[in-house]
Amino acid sequence: MSLDLSAYSVRTDLAVEAREMATQRDRIAIPGVDSETYEEDGIYVTKIDISSEEGANALGKRPGHYLTIEVPGLRHKDSKLQDRVATLFAKHFESYLEKAGIGKDAKVLIVGLGNWNVTPDALGPIVVENVMVTRHYFELMPDQVAPGYRQVSAVAPGVLGITGIETSEIVQGIVEKSKPDLVIAVDALASKALERVNTTIQIADTGIHPGSGIGNKRKGVTKESLGVPVIAIGVPTVVYASTIVNSTIELLSQNFGKQTENTNAILGMLPSMTEQDRLGMVREVLNPLGHDLLVTPKEIDQFIEDIANIIASGLNAALHEAVDVNNVSAYTH
Repeated sequence: MSLDLSAYSVRTDLAVEAREMATQRDRIAIPGVDSETYEEDGIYVTKIDISSEEGANALGKRPGHYLTIEVPGLRHKDSKLQDRVATLFAKHFESYLEKAGIGKDAKVLIVGLGNWNVTPDALGPIVVENVMVTRHYFELMPDQVAPGYRQVSAVAPGVLGITGIETSEIVQGIVEKSKPDLVIAVDALASKALERVNTTIQIADTGIHPGSGIGNKRKGVTKESLGVPVIAIGVPTVVYASTIVNSTIELLSQNFGKQTENTNAILGMLPSMTEQDRLGMVREVLNPLGHDLLVTPKEIDQFIEDIANIIASGLNAALHEAVDVNNVSAYTH
């Protein structure tokens, strides 16, 4: 009988972290997974292409194209850096539009997933508040719409606990009525590393499964379910407490290992355990106490506003030719 150890795996929505874990575990290149990373003035960009089922299974991600923008400096509220990130995000997002075959006149629906009453989960609704919505102008006064704009509509459908309706079903109904050519889904994600929280943006052309990073099983917002291409945008805003404890043990082991070869005398058998076994042990301790919490930084209120403005500004530039993609301001208020 084989044991299902999936409950004891590190939970992450980021393809870059899934690739890191798979590479550490297997110690070999993963067939069907191509990656490229480069750095530009403090901004790290990683492109991951999953082209085979073997690669998809190894990473636990669907086949497709994933792009991650990591900017540790976003924690320091540098407005010029925020503008640079918004411009870079817009340029990369334009390439995703081209890959999906989305023309300049195609209609777009932006869906802000998440709960606006819970700050770490409010990314999607805040982005929806700040994007440039134009569909009603095309419907009511098409002759007065200036060149360089396209039809964009936006909605924040809430969460199952508020509406009693699966988010994917709400979005499906809107898509059937408004008939967009593309759906952009924006959602908060879970990471395995605190340093990536609120400093990382992921773009993927595989759609999204709301709540998957925190263990909730929800129907996906995908091309298969909606009938139109779906590009997902996500930002990690939370980390599991058990993941933090597990990472702390790993860091302690590495630091002690630099000072002595006899780390077992200090940490016992912990350093020799696999990450999955160690995480399972940590969760067995924390779960009965109700302490395997979802953790977010205390500055989350400002972080979420800043990163949402960056995404909204980047989307405005990528979707509307009239907005200069080379001169994007992340401040929309």
